[in-house]
Amino acid sequence: MAAAEPPADDEIRPEDLTGVFDVPQWVRDLGLAAWLLVGITLLLVGIVWLMSLTETIVMPVITAGIMAAVMSPLVGVLQRRRVPRGAAAALLLVLIVVCVVALGALIIGGIAGEAKELKGDLAKAADTVRGWLQDAGVSADAASEAKDDASSGTSDAFHTLLVGVAGGLTALASLAVFLSFTALSLFFLLKDGPVIRAWTERHMGVPASVAHVITGRTLQSLRGYFAGVTAVALFNAVVIGLGALILDVPNAGSIALVNFVTAYIPYIGAWSAGAFTVLLALGSQGPETALAMAVISLLANGALQQMIQPIAYGATLDVHPLGVLIVTIGGGALFGAVGLILAAPLTSAVLRIAADLARARSREPVLEANGATTTAGSAPLPHR
Repeated sequence: MAAAEPPADDEIRPEDLTGVFDVPQWVRDLGLAAWLLVGITLLLVGIVWLMSLTETIVMPVITAGIMAAVMSPLVGVLQRRRVPRGAAAALLLVLIVVCVVALGALIIGGIAGEAKELKGDLAKAADTVRGWLQDAGVSADAASEAKDDASSGTSDAFHTLLVGVAGGLTALASLAVFLSFTALSLFFLLKDGPVIRAWTERHMGVPASVAHVITGRTLQSLRGYFAGVTAVALFNAVVIGLGALILDVPNAGSIALVNFVTAYIPYIGAWSAGAFTVLLALGSQGPETALAMAVISLLANGALQQMIQPIAYGATLDVHPLGVLIVTIGGGALFGAVGLILAAPLTSAVLRIAADLARARSREPVLEANGATTTAGSAPLPHR
């Protein structure tokens, strides 16, 4: 037989093709991560869709869960005073109902009773804005149309917010259902909170200590968030209410109350209430007072608030105010009102849980080294 001819210099040998067309490992990892993200996104979309279909019960339970997480320490205080947990939960629920009714009566009686005067001031403000637009070169028709749109929108929103609630309480059956489901859920969550928490921890699929840290940090973040929100809301109400009182803007008490209540709607509520305050000042006292009121609102919701937020949010959430802003607006854009309220405390909980797990991992080598030193030369104990 003739000997095999050696391959030419430009000829590709079969062994040279090994691994040439293999997908790099980093591409494989990236593709796997991408599919995992797609799966998680689809799961979240499905959960949100299912919650939207069952919002009749889901929203009351979520609302009651938030309230129970914030107020459950009060039940513990009553228990330590030898009050049975069921009686303590019922007593706290009655107290909450009384406070809600009193606040509703204050809003409806104090603000809705002055609706004509307030709407008149808002109409005057709309006329002033129309005059400014005409002076700026905008045509009379366009200015009138803008004025009508602003006046109509403001009046409708104001009527819905402050006056429509009074007439809607008896007309809207869905509100009654929501309140009844919320009250019922709140009672059981306050009464059986420890039992529900223990059941949840047992079914989380993680070790008991990790599950306890997760639930504990979540509850801590929710309580801290609403403590911070209350501090900021009270600060805004006092600053803007005092400013309106000093500038002799009518209904300073109503202005302070609106700024306090709307501050619980993160960021959006405070700025909406500030705009409402400036319009009232413009309609009742003129542009100079409105400008001064605008400066006070900007300071209260801006520079001065930055002195309070790091204390309120930093101490309670351990999250920078800019981070709170980003996750709050993002959560609201994705999940509506629920995301707007829960985004910041849940982000804080995730960060704290991650920090706890990282500290536990950092202690593991030290514990293993100490265990190896103390148990050297002895047989390991059997696991039970």
